[in-house]
Amino acid sequence: MIVGSGIAGMQSALDLANSGYYVYLVEKSSAIGGLMSQLDKTFPTNDCAM
Repeated sequence: MIVGSGIAGMQSALDLANSGYYVYLVEKSSAIGGLMSQLDKTFPTNDCAM
């Protein structure tokens, strides 16, 4: 079980699932992505995060 579905939580879940483990991803809010999903532009390339 991974608590928190920000960037690190999602990457951890993918890594564990690719290793053959069953993964439960738990998030307290209704959307995943953490703070990264709320950003308009990302550093250093200014790519759109949406």
